[in-house]
Amino acid sequence: MTPTTDLCDAHPDLQVCDPIFLDFGGELAFCGPIKTLKIFEDNVLVRSVLETPGQGRVLVVDGGGSMRCALVGGNLGVLAVDNGWAGIVVNGCVRDTEELAGQAVGIKALAPHPRKSEKGLHSGHEDRDVHFAGVRFSPGAWLYADGDGIVVSDGPVHA
Repeated sequence: MTPTTDLCDAHPDLQVCDPIFLDFGGELAFCGPIKTLKIFEDNVLVRSVLETPGQGRVLVVDGGGSMRCALVGGNLGVLAVDNGWAGIVVNGCVRDTEELAGQAVGIKALAPHPRKSEKGLHSGHEDRDVHFAGVRFSPGAWLYADGDGIVVSDGPVHA
């Protein structure tokens, strides 16, 4: 994958996320078309989406920045790997960090948290534009992530 630094040099108009994310998955660098979810402290929709073929996409989960529970853990990481997701970006927390670190998927989130999310507590939305970290994430746009950060473009910009 082309490093995000090189992508920014070649395409200065790319959206660049605020540097608020930590790496949790076994893959530091990942990219792909975006699939979005907007949820709050309930990861039922995350599981149902990760159970479907990822086809190299990146799941962007806007969890409202909640620091009260985890939205992704080891079991969901396994689903992401098994179903071909390139990565997951969570505007919220993750858990089972040692498990996630050993899985062949990129995962970026705000922080670890040991508490699991509620089930069926809140509804969620799929395939809508979501906004966080200073960036608009649109379904079908491209996300590139590595150790230097996350950038988003309307379409693929890698070589």
